[in-house]
Amino acid sequence: MRDAKPNKEKSPAKAASTDRPAGVRRPDAARIPGSSVHASLASEIGLRIVRGDYPPGTILPNEAKWSETFSVSRSAVREAIKMLMAKSLLASRPKIGSWVEPKERWNLLDRDVLAWYATSPDREVFLKTVQEFRHIIEPEATAFAAMRRTGEQMAEISQACRDMGEAASLQERTRADTRFHLAILRASGNDLLVPLGVLIESAFDHLFAFTTRAVDDLNHAQKLHEAIEKNIRLQRPDAARNAVRKLLANTDSVIRSR
Repeated sequence: MRDAKPNKEKSPAKAASTDRPAGVRRPDAARIPGSSVHASLASEIGLRIVRGDYPPGTILPNEAKWSETFSVSRSAVREAIKMLMAKSLLASRPKIGSWVEPKERWNLLDRDVLAWYATSPDREVFLKTVQEFRHIIEPEATAFAAMRRTGEQMAEISQACRDMGEAASLQERTRADTRFHLAILRASGNDLLVPLGVLIESAFDHLFAFTTRAVDDLNHAQKLHEAIEKNIRLQRPDAARNAVRKLLANTDSVIRSR
């Protein structure tokens, strides 16, 4: 038995935002294209769930309703629901239908769920959660990278750092910033951190785009990244750890000021 029963089905109009019923396609909604119909549909429904259109416990529209709303086959709807169940956003039972699981059960390390979560109304809360995760992981990972990195890994870290400083746009800088931190996770030599870094790549992109706005912030942040790169290159684990903590403290202050 589950520890909580799903709520009775809620009207889509109540579950969605006030200006658009949940059962009606948004004018800007992604079209459901050919070969990946179910994946596109899963993305659309998943985004609606994570942003709160359908709160936990809500029973979703049935296959026929989704099929009519998006002009797709019922088999595509079934596959989309299976995808969302695999991400722990939904559960389903015969004669009841599919309902939204409690938030604490969602697989937040899933790349898609992270992307949806990062654009939800709770975005700032989410970004602070990402930052807390960085405090837990990055200082020690960077210290290990200073001890274990190979020449090739060091070149990747250094190149990403240079690309940050030379970036011509916020998007270019954000991508280089993400590469920099993921390269450090790989250089740590811990096999568990490598897949974890790939999974949180989307979260890093959103965090760095949020925190790198002002020119003064960029110049200061660049120097902090260069200090990290230098201490990894010189294989100084304690100094590298401290350099990361200074960067994280700076990011904390930027988030608080937003």
